Amino acid sequence: MKFRTVALSLAAALAATAAFAQADVIKARQEAMKATGGATAIVGKMLKGEEKFELAKAQAALTQYVTVGEKGPSMFPAGSQNGDTAALPPVWTNKADFDAKFAKFAAEAKAAQGKITDEASFKATMPDVLKNCGGCHETYRAKKS
Repeated sequence: MKFRTVALSLAAALAATAAFAQADVIKARQEAMKATGGATAIVGKMLKGEEKFELAKAQAALTQYVTVGEKGPSMFPAGSQNGDTAALPPVWTNKADFDAKFAKFAAEAKAAQGKITDEASFKATMPDVLKNCGGCHETYRAKKS
C-alpha cells in the first residue's frame, strides 16, 4: 500500500510540474512575441514617417527578429498547445513548415542587417522582412477578437 501511495504522489507531482512547465513555455514565447511586436511598432512608425528614422533602432529590431527567428521553433514544443495561447493547431501538425517560416524570417532579417545602412535602404528592405510576420500569423496564430 505504501508503494502505491508514493507512486500516486509522484505521478501527481510530475503532472503538476508538467502543467507549470507548459505555462512557463507559453509565457516565455508570449513575451518574446510581445518584444518582437514592440520592435515592429517602432519600425512601422519609421516606415510611415511617424517617427524619425534611426539606424540603431532599425538594427535593434532586426536583431530581435534574428533572435526570435532562430529560437522560435523551440518555443513551441509538443504539448505546449494546451493553455492560454493564440497558437493554432497547425503549429504542431505542420511543424516542418512552421519551423521553416521561422528560419526564413531569421535569414532575411540577418541579411537585412548588412543591407540597411540608411533610411533609403531601410525603406527598400524592411517591408520584405516584415512580410514574414504576416505569412506566419495568417496560418499559425488565432485572430484577435
